[in-house]
Amino acid sequence: MNQKPQLTFWQIWNMCFGFLGIQFGFALQNANVSRIFQTLGASMDDIPVLWIAAPLTGLIVQPIVGYLSDRTWTGFGRRRPYFLLGVVLATLALLAMPNSPSLWIAAGMLWVLDASLNISMEPFRALVGDQLPVRQRPTGYAMQSFFIGVGSVVASLLPFLLAHWGVANTAGPGEVPDTVRYAFYFGGVVLLVAVLWTILRTREYPPEQLKAWDQAPPLVQRHSDPRAAWRPALAWLAVGLVAIALVAGFGLDKQLYILAGLIASYGAALLVRTQVTGGGAFSSILDDLRDMPTAMRRLAVVQFFSWFGLFAMWLFATAAVTGVHFGSSDTTSAAYNEGANWVGVLFAAYNGFAALAAVVIPWMVRHWGLRVSHLLNCALGGAGLLSMLVIRDPIWLLASMVGVGFAWASILSLPYALLSDSVPAAKMGVFMGIFNFFIVIPQLVAASLLGFLLKTFFGNEPIQALMIGGVSLVVAGLCVLRVREPGAELTEGEAA
Repeated sequence: MNQKPQLTFWQIWNMCFGFLGIQFGFALQNANVSRIFQTLGASMDDIPVLWIAAPLTGLIVQPIVGYLSDRTWTGFGRRRPYFLLGVVLATLALLAMPNSPSLWIAAGMLWVLDASLNISMEPFRALVGDQLPVRQRPTGYAMQSFFIGVGSVVASLLPFLLAHWGVANTAGPGEVPDTVRYAFYFGGVVLLVAVLWTILRTREYPPEQLKAWDQAPPLVQRHSDPRAAWRPALAWLAVGLVAIALVAGFGLDKQLYILAGLIASYGAALLVRTQVTGGGAFSSILDDLRDMPTAMRRLAVVQFFSWFGLFAMWLFATAAVTGVHFGSSDTTSAAYNEGANWVGVLFAAYNGFAALAAVVIPWMVRHWGLRVSHLLNCALGGAGLLSMLVIRDPIWLLASMVGVGFAWASILSLPYALLSDSVPAAKMGVFMGIFNFFIVIPQLVAASLLGFLLKTFFGNEPIQALMIGGVSLVVAGLCVLRVREPGAELTEGEAA
């Protein structure tokens, strides 16, 4: 066959089912880690810095796993060995996380948990590109969004449900409540079973078959000699070092060191690349980052604003809702813990709406195309976050989550579909890992910048972070209009 065959509904279902477990782990992390940190004594100023482990881990792990899996072929497959390694480590981390005896051990466990989940998640994105023809990839990514929504609903609701069933929802100072502890235990079991299902029920095409089916245009090498790129490398490094000096010299918020360090690190990496003559993961990843397709470059801007908005919600939703809608910031009080559980309900709600949106989005794409559909969904998400500033009844926050759910489902599927025909089969894994840069970088920027912005301009009120996030989602939707629809003819600039 000269074209990749279409898969049946149940083959796509089995291929994506593992995402149910992966998102179960991520949802428990997103909804409860700030609560664990505060319980173990973290101040509001410390939370963004403590959360830095999660996006930084993804930044490092995903492109490396993608690079390695592109070059792996065993009797067990190409991507599936990484599924297995990641799920075993993540399950152990979920069991250990709520038993952390101190704040810094909890921060370390977050690092381990996020790294392990990323080891499994990155090959799942590449697997859709490997297994499905271009016309079925939107369906594959929408199926992943469906499982993400379903898994997150259950995971986010678990502490609330356990409290309703009589499990203790409060604990002494420095102790994580049993509702959170048992939720993490259950999540470890679900994660392991779901990913094993995909491993056992999915078969992979060998690399030579994927190469024969590949229809992506060849990559354009933008610089023939990487050693000649020392000037931009020094420029990035200089900007980062100057920023570090300014933060230190003017006594600015310490979280800004993260952003400045990220800029300096990128410049240092480029500078090292100019001195490396051989191949290997480091050189290959940096060269592919330089030579990535035009569609990915434009989608990078879309992803930046999308994930900046989402991370603002994940970081500050608990503090915002408990403080504004439940009137308490005391982590030992019944009001705070009731509000924190309600945030879990809200997170479950937006993921439930995302599961429904995953069914609606293919219809939207057929009628309006990928770009307009993503614009509409991001605008709905922005409106949902902005509405939380004016709603005071916690029950009505469920209405806000409708828009957030549509944005979430769209962010998890349509950017990948927009990218689908631009990535060569032999580099599917590494480019999906590089694409993750534009998910991780906005999270790092949010972790370093949001606390400073709130303290400097918004009276340190967490609810204002949701306003910033809402505006960011709207900007993301507008930026997607610059991206070419798959199948459309390349312009002269895009082909060059």
